[in-house]
Amino acid sequence: MVTPNPSYPLLLLLLGSLAVVSVVDSFTAPKAYNFNLKSSRSKSTAIMTSSSNIELPSQETLDSLLSVAITASKQAGEIILGNAGGADVLKSKANSRDLLTLIDPLCEKTIRETVLATFPTHAFLGEEDVPPGKEASAAAIEAKLQQLNDADDNDNYLWIVDPIDGTSNFVHGMPLCMPSVAVAYKGEVVVGVIHDPHRMETFSAVRGRGAQMNGEPISVGEQSDIGDAIVAMGSPPAEESMKMSLAALPVLMPKVRTIRMIGSAALMLAWVANGRLTAYWEYDLSSWDVAAGSILIEEAGGSMTDLNDERWNLRTRKICGSNGGNVHKQILEALGEANVV
Repeated sequence: MVTPNPSYPLLLLLLGSLAVVSVVDSFTAPKAYNFNLKSSRSKSTAIMTSSSNIELPSQETLDSLLSVAITASKQAGEIILGNAGGADVLKSKANSRDLLTLIDPLCEKTIRETVLATFPTHAFLGEEDVPPGKEASAAAIEAKLQQLNDADDNDNYLWIVDPIDGTSNFVHGMPLCMPSVAVAYKGEVVVGVIHDPHRMETFSAVRGRGAQMNGEPISVGEQSDIGDAIVAMGSPPAEESMKMSLAALPVLMPKVRTIRMIGSAALMLAWVANGRLTAYWEYDLSSWDVAAGSILIEEAGGSMTDLNDERWNLRTRKICGSNGGNVHKQILEALGEANVV
């Protein structure tokens, strides 16, 4: 824990100013690399990934998982767009900054029904199924992973879903909220989709095939020094995470080009994957906040780790996703300097 100090009121004011983000309707996307990945159509499960060294489902299965994930994400996106002017708060969860609307469970129900219509035996973990608080979310993913340990290969799939990532943005009518859908096989995320209905941008990745936006390959940014990096971070509702974010700001801000707080983990992860952002870190996030974005960043050529530079997994809560290399190392060093551990 970080002991509060007299600079906190000034930093809180700074946080408020950082949270204001301009959204443009169009811009030039960063250079995208052609991965030239050839996929086998064999029914065998012979594909191995260099990052995880695990066996993957067949390409036919991966194709089907991706198709359903995109369909479900777009259906939820239509619901979000239909209520884009804002939504009434049904209740707060952990505190007054952690919100739930009537639309969140509707989006989750839509995604769940779409998934189970094609994959009735697959496990499903949605944010709205879980009580608030990091202990409950950590216990929920642990229970699902333990359940899958006893499943055979055909049923060893877990869908991990945040129906509306950026609920506070959604409540206030900000076009910075979207569904995040991931599929894990044997505990490894193999498919991820983040569909931004406001800009009609569908970010997707399949393990071993690279990452795409609207079907075109994307890659992380080319910055090689922290001084050129645009770094995103959160304005978290939990007190411990908030204190860690405040502690990081005076150390990290002078070292980077600028810091952005957008209010949607899914969007910030997706924007790291296509180079709009260089990095995004957060002190405490749940699996549904990160799962889809994690595979986007890795398949776009970036790094996705915890704050100790260990590769991210479904149990990881402290995260840093970036374009990798020296920038990733420098960001983690800066967080360590701020005692954000």
